[in-house]
Amino acid sequence: MSAQRRTQQGTTAQARGTGFEIPAELVANQHKYKREAGRAFIDGLPARAADHLARWELTITGPAMHGMASLVLPVARADGSSAVLKMQVADDESEHQGEGLRAWDGRGIVRLLAYDEPTTTQLLERADESRPLSAVEDSREAVGVIADLLARLTSVPGPPGVRHLADIAADMLDALPGALAQIGDPSARRALSVCGDAVREVLPEPGDRLLHWDLHFDNVLGAVREPWLAIDPNPLVGDPGFDLMPALVNRYEDGEVLWRFDLMTERLGLDRRRAARWTLGRVLQNSLWDIEDGEPLQATQLRIAELLTTHRTGQHADHWTSRRPDGFLPP
Repeated sequence: MSAQRRTQQGTTAQARGTGFEIPAELVANQHKYKREAGRAFIDGLPARAADHLARWELTITGPAMHGMASLVLPVARADGSSAVLKMQVADDESEHQGEGLRAWDGRGIVRLLAYDEPTTTQLLERADESRPLSAVEDSREAVGVIADLLARLTSVPGPPGVRHLADIAADMLDALPGALAQIGDPSARRALSVCGDAVREVLPEPGDRLLHWDLHFDNVLGAVREPWLAIDPNPLVGDPGFDLMPALVNRYEDGEVLWRFDLMTERLGLDRRRAARWTLGRVLQNSLWDIEDGEPLQATQLRIAELLTTHRTGQHADHWTSRRPDGFLPP
């Protein structure tokens, strides 16, 4: 289950004796998506925080923050420098964050300062949470930042032992027949079938780059060391084309999809036909999650699949307004 999961409201929990409150939304997310593991995580947060604050000689300097699945405490280190303490459920999403952050070593992403492997607790370089990329008004500027960060992040070879896109894609194809049987809309079934065919075509060469897997606008923050730094990766080894979807769907604009896709594939130096197929793989993955959760399929995801399947896009000329005779996928 990816960090892109939806949220719901809950009640605030007080972490007694540690100087912070556990945000209600994090409590609700953990109870809904992680169930018993999530409840145990929430219940254990005060003790875990106290342990790491003492072990790493940290002092809390502000209110708790949170992502979809993690609690983040702003802290000062013993030398007075700023950092954040990030605590999360130790599961298949978080287990490789240490390896990924070490491999990137601060190139386009926050640096890992200390790491507790059994709990996946992290001490991280602090970026400026008050300056998310989502606050940039010009969406084209924001997508350009994403593209430049992705180019740097995916230039790093995937370290050994990190989960691989080949396995995830194979699992998606295994789950597809059962999912199709649950879809009543014939056009939606056809769309997901096309996505499955696209994944089958590229699966024999799944790639070997280190992917962020969740680089949306709110996972990029302004910083001091660099203008922008990525945060909160879900490291995955595979083809960079699988990392483009968040920037296509964030602040969605129908007329911007192909422009964004072309910009990112240009900056990353990707083959557009191959990248389109892996992007359809993300549509398939997100749709399978929706079906698993009993949620309706997302119209914007299916629209992106339609655009990449039926439209043609051009080379770099006048903001990619020219058209090639060959489409990404057969009609």
